[in-house]
Amino acid sequence: MVKRLLMALGALLVGVVLLLVVFLVGMRTKSPAVQTAVRKLNRRYMNPRQMKTAGTPGAYAGIIRHVGRRSGSEYETPVGPFATEGGFVIALPYGTSPDWLKNVLAAGSATLVTDGRTYEVHRPEIIPLTEVADALPDKERRNLRTFRVEQCLRVRRVEPDEAAEASADAGHGADRPSPPSEE
Repeated sequence: MVKRLLMALGALLVGVVLLLVVFLVGMRTKSPAVQTAVRKLNRRYMNPRQMKTAGTPGAYAGIIRHVGRRSGSEYETPVGPFATEGGFVIALPYGTSPDWLKNVLAAGSATLVTDGRTYEVHRPEIIPLTEVADALPDKERRNLRTFRVEQCLRVRRVEPDEAAEASADAGHGADRPSPPSEE
């Protein structure tokens, strides 16, 4: 009986190690099958748990609030934002395929909740991670290197004067002529 139990535990351990190797190699090589499977698992099991604390002081994850580019529905997605001068960067371990990223890029703006504060952000752009790697904590840089994450999303904080101007434009946009083009 003990021998069978030990063999079952050994088989289970080998299976877990094999899954970890497939995960690590698949994420490092950007295997679409592995990335899709990990995204689905995260969406179903991890994201709901993360959302319980995301955006609160001391939590690793923040929340990006975005509008669906086709549905127009509002969504919240947990992300790992890091503050930089004038904005934030969010590493893209799944590349540029996540829907939340496509939504933010299409809208040109979003709301980011991190460390208990809410920021309006705009001017999203995908940039090489090497451009902002120095702004990240050492531990995060090591993790991103392990998984060969090469891109991130950079967003800039909307400054109070820009927010007031955008609000005024939204309320009077149809009544005012467009400013002359500088082309």
